[in-house]
Amino acid sequence: MSLSPILTRLAALLPAGRLLTGPAQLASYESDGLTAFQERPLAVAVPETADEVVALVRFCHAERLPFVARGSGTSLSGGSLPIKEGIVITLNRLNRILRLDPAQRFAVVQPGVINAQVSVAAAPHGLHYAPDPSSQSICTIGGNVAFNSGGAHCLKHGMTSNHVLGIKAVLATGEVVEWGGASREQVGPDWCGLFVGNEGLFGIALEITLQLLPKSECFHTVLAGYRTLEQAGDAVSAIVASGLLPGAIEIMDALALEAASAAVHAEYPPGCEAVLIVELEGPRETVAVERVRLDEIIAASGPVEARPARDAEERLAIWKGRKSAFSAVGRLSPDFIVQDGVVPRRRLGEALRHINAWSREMGVRCANVFHAGDGNLHPLILYDGRVPGALERAEALAGRILKMCVAMGGSITGEHGVGVEKRQYLPDMFSVDEIDCMKRIAAAFDPCSIANPGKMFPVAGALALVQHGLHPLEKAGLISRE
Repeated sequence: MSLSPILTRLAALLPAGRLLTGPAQLASYESDGLTAFQERPLAVAVPETADEVVALVRFCHAERLPFVARGSGTSLSGGSLPIKEGIVITLNRLNRILRLDPAQRFAVVQPGVINAQVSVAAAPHGLHYAPDPSSQSICTIGGNVAFNSGGAHCLKHGMTSNHVLGIKAVLATGEVVEWGGASREQVGPDWCGLFVGNEGLFGIALEITLQLLPKSECFHTVLAGYRTLEQAGDAVSAIVASGLLPGAIEIMDALALEAASAAVHAEYPPGCEAVLIVELEGPRETVAVERVRLDEIIAASGPVEARPARDAEERLAIWKGRKSAFSAVGRLSPDFIVQDGVVPRRRLGEALRHINAWSREMGVRCANVFHAGDGNLHPLILYDGRVPGALERAEALAGRILKMCVAMGGSITGEHGVGVEKRQYLPDMFSVDEIDCMKRIAAAFDPCSIANPGKMFPVAGALALVQHGLHPLEKAGLISRE
């Protein structure tokens, strides 16, 4: 089949075989981690160098051709959903660590580098890269930058934005910019801080300078089981109120525990509605003092069982169960939505009571996994897409959860981004003027609206309308066009 004139010119920018246009080739790119949304692009470009990426973006700008940058496709908000009349620029082959400086503690990486590989490369020098999303074994640094990813240990170490020192990027206009560098001491506007979390609306990062941290000398990891989620939430409040700053505080509910046990044979205390994971880290002397206080707090919180990890192997087993939770839920349901709202820590118990009550009321199962330390909820809403109305009910529950988060003074996203799925809730959190300000900032980087268009911002005049059809909530009559 012959290519259209525009794709013929696009193909000329790459060596033969690196512009994918066949139906079977495009099928893998139709959706990301949010499989409820699907769209087939015109083509997928596979660059292997930064110069090729720049050439592709400049071509798109000249032709007003929409493009979506994509790494491993692990976005859970539809952030890398293709554009029907646009192309996907996949960055997986830009996967080199260009420089690693152990003395100054930084690494310069390409956007297709896998998150966990940065720590693997830094480990011989006693260093690591702190942000650790659950998908860190497959997600890319470019995607982490786009969505400002966090992870279990962001409570102590912060998000991706706290670890990006410099960025070289090609903006949607084709302009190549360089911001920041190897030092935190910068003069002028924080362009790196603005770029991180832009959800692909500004352009594509070509090189990212990452801060590396010394590996902790010592860990103390405790797994505690509770009869109720509220008890686990109260334990979190007590830990934070004590002044301790653990590296991570995580909670999993009974349904998530069931999935993790089946998937990776993780062992949890029987008869528990919730499990709390708390990890201290730092110098050996500091952890020795803090663990005494932590063990006292947990003992006073009334757990069914509290089990400290006795060695590195047991610690890794605890984290394997937690980090497998998202994928493990696939054993319980053929489809699921992962939400990403945030509530104040003090209202965790209240939020979970609402979620459980709505789950029962709507007949939709929901497994709860969350970063309890910073109130970042990750309800995994289960449904079977083959059953008529199942997706609509799941989306309706997701919408109630997000509106609750905003009403409690929280956010519609902690680290997954807005993407396609949550854009209709942006007006619940921000005013018309605030959204207009965001749009004007995006337009300064992308005046032609070709970089990941249709993401983050509500569609004018029809908040629930998405490119490939009506949003499930509109189909269900739960939201309407204006």
